[in-house]
Amino acid sequence: MRLATIKLGGAEIAGIVTKEGVLPVKAVNAAKGTAWEETMLALIEAGQIRGLTSWYNAAGKAECETIPGVVPYEYVVYAPLYRNPKRIFGIGLNYVDHAGDIGDAAPQGFPGSFFKMADTLIGPNDEIHLPKLKEAVKTTAEAELGVILGKDCRDVSEENWLDVVAGYTTILDMTEESILKGNEFLKGNPRYLTIVKNFPTFFSFGPQLVTPDEVPDVLKLEVQSVHNGTVYAKNVVANMTHRPARLVSLHSSIQGWYAGDVLSTGTPRAFGLADGDIAECRIVGPDGFAMEPLKNPVVDLKKHPEKE
Repeated sequence: MRLATIKLGGAEIAGIVTKEGVLPVKAVNAAKGTAWEETMLALIEAGQIRGLTSWYNAAGKAECETIPGVVPYEYVVYAPLYRNPKRIFGIGLNYVDHAGDIGDAAPQGFPGSFFKMADTLIGPNDEIHLPKLKEAVKTTAEAELGVILGKDCRDVSEENWLDVVAGYTTILDMTEESILKGNEFLKGNPRYLTIVKNFPTFFSFGPQLVTPDEVPDVLKLEVQSVHNGTVYAKNVVANMTHRPARLVSLHSSIQGWYAGDVLSTGTPRAFGLADGDIAECRIVGPDGFAMEPLKNPVVDLKKHPEKE
């Protein structure tokens, strides 16, 4: 099953992706007399994703094609999957190629990790703003596989990691590299990740949440960093230094997880951004599998201060 959050009637509501468009969950409730939560974060926090998926896989997929209220794709306006997750947790330098971009080695024993603030969050087609700060002269974008946690948990084993996962999504994570490695003192110093990762608009995710049953082997997914329509870099999840099962398990034994937490698992390579660019994350897999791409236009606030 695939879910999305769309803008409709001044609200941001959850819906099920169908052949014809996005069917709001509230339309399912009206037709079936069910009481599913009608926004994405509420669905996740209530632990309803698995139940909704079971209904969808049993009979719901066909029923969704007949329930009235679907929003046709030509009228769909995607929002972020949800706003204000308790935590956004990123993994740095998780592919050797990306580590080489900033002259560093991929972390081995423990992953390079950082938090992002919820107010960095934007959704599909929202603008990425290059900072007006004079020291900020090289912003990069990183296409990543996102893992959405489905329950509050601690001490999850690697074998059981999928028990706590609500789904996957596409992510664009931005970094202000010029501050991270702008001079000899700053170069490669991870304590500056808080600064370089937390400018407004530096985290985009969506447009769809793909439930785990649609992804038989997450290690076979290919993550593509796409710059102005051209694939800049790509790699498969199996080539991560720290794979999703370890990331979910390890951090469950450190800070733990809350339902709705977002884990961004690392990028094949980052690419530089300039005013007017389009940044894109594509994730594909075997047998024609593909997630809906995530795209965001880029605006340089030094050139367009009125956009701030």
